[in-house]
Amino acid sequence: MNYTLRIWRQENAEAKGGMVTYKVSGISPDSSFFEMLDILNQQLIEDGQEPVSFDHDCREGICGTCSLYINGRPHGPVKGVTTCQLHMRSFKDGDTITIEPWRAKAFPVVRDLIVDRSALDRIIQAGGYVSINTGGVPDANSIPVPKERSDDAFDAAACIGCGACVAACANAAAMLFIGAKVSHLALLPQGEIEAERRVMKMVECMDGLGFGGCSNTYACEAECPKGISVTNIAILNRGFLTATLMKQKEKPSKGESF
Repeated sequence: MNYTLRIWRQENAEAKGGMVTYKVSGISPDSSFFEMLDILNQQLIEDGQEPVSFDHDCREGICGTCSLYINGRPHGPVKGVTTCQLHMRSFKDGDTITIEPWRAKAFPVVRDLIVDRSALDRIIQAGGYVSINTGGVPDANSIPVPKERSDDAFDAAACIGCGACVAACANAAAMLFIGAKVSHLALLPQGEIEAERRVMKMVECMDGLGFGGCSNTYACEAECPKGISVTNIAILNRGFLTATLMKQKEKPSKGESF
């Protein structure tokens, strides 16, 4: 199969970028998208040109490292699939494929298709720790958890932090990412102790990193490769409201002294 590729090339964060067109031919329909890019890069190297830089790691859809915007969609045209699990049979022979990096103020371009997503790491860091006893291995049933809450927490924990939700959002909001991280801890008894402080710190950090506000278009849920539900945003909002009210309640009233 033969393809025309329009790829964003940018030497570094300060340089001006632009789309560059390449041709690749003889691609197997069973090749993954990254294997196709590997073939392109081998071709560029043999021609004495700089290969295209792009993020990848496990290539099994579990690490969240891949981050390509393909034909106007994060991770490409197949729902519930990361770029590394996308295969060339999802495109027609002769197609023109446009490949761009994530576009968001909080995700500056590092080089070509690589963006700096450390803002998501800083949000996780702001959330802090979980108070659990790290002594011996506890029995599996020593802390009873209702199955429904356990399932909901597991679904939220499936977030791989790739940032597709941010890239899909017209406002570059990170609410689905934070909602998933808040939910998977807040729904379990192990995460309840710091729940209020965690949600306040994470939202405060998000606001300072340049992410936009949520406008409820559900584009984040539609493009999430792991099917994270927007109900996690509702859990986040409820937790934030509760934490805000509790914080106000704890403030000493005017004239009250301690």
